Amino acid sequence: MVDTQEYIESGILEEYALGVLSEVERANVERIAREHLVINQELKDIIAGLDGYAQAHALPPPPALRERVLEAWQQAAREMAPPQKAAATAAEALPRMVASSAPMPEAAAPREAVVRQMPAAANAGRRWMIAASVALLLLSALGNYLLYSRLKETEANLQVAQTEQSRYAATQKAALNERDQQLAVLRNEAFQPVDLKGTPKAPDALARVYYNARTKAVYVDVRNLPALPEGKQYQLWALDNGQPVDAGMLANATAAGDSIQQMKNIASAQAFALTVEDIGGVVSPTMSTLTVVGNI
Repeated sequence: MVDTQEYIESGILEEYALGVLSEVERANVERIAREHLVINQELKDIIAGLDGYAQAHALPPPPALRERVLEAWQQAAREMAPPQKAAATAAEALPRMVASSAPMPEAAAPREAVVRQMPAAANAGRRWMIAASVALLLLSALGNYLLYSRLKETEANLQVAQTEQSRYAATQKAALNERDQQLAVLRNEAFQPVDLKGTPKAPDALARVYYNARTKAVYVDVRNLPALPEGKQYQLWALDNGQPVDAGMLANATAAGDSIQQMKNIASAQAFALTVEDIGGVVSPTMSTLTVVGNI
């Protein structure tokens, strides 16, 4: 079973569009694209995007190239004109020489006139071929230049996509590691759960502390806390023999219930509580803002 999202994020569709895959790999991509409409559409979008990007950034040929090609062709045409005219003149002179009473040694004069024109015609033909070759070479160089420019820009675009994909994969991996760590805390019997219930100030508020008396580790899992005023932050307190001990400040994501947060280690505690304080925390709790409290 193919995970379509994972397959799309693997980068193989971009490699297919660039033509860097082997025949077997290309056939496999085409087979999977036929079986999954999402992958098929993504492949079409990538190919269209690369073509559009290359066309939008293609460089026009130099203005002088067209004039150079035309000039080469015209020069070749001019060089071929004299031999053709000379050959015609020799052909016209042949009947006159036959009709003349003057002797013609072994009838060799017409042949010699034609033969004398052959080297010039051959040279003109070679010059014409050289001019045509130059024109084709210039056109080939222009095509190679445009293709190279398109390939380099496509490679740069692919590099950016691969960098973004790697960054996204790293972020997802970090999030999964954090979730695994949180799950391990919840399943670890060494952590004692302590329910913190709302005070009359916030009767619906609810949070839970996980405390490991052996390692002194403390985690907070918020179930429901009132929204904070501007410039305020929740601060966790551990009560040890009636004395409050700072256990750290809750992040916004933790206060919203989006994650479990590790707090400061606490050597000893009989209860935990949350108060609303200025951002960054205070030395001693503001009891009038006590929101939740719970005994171990």
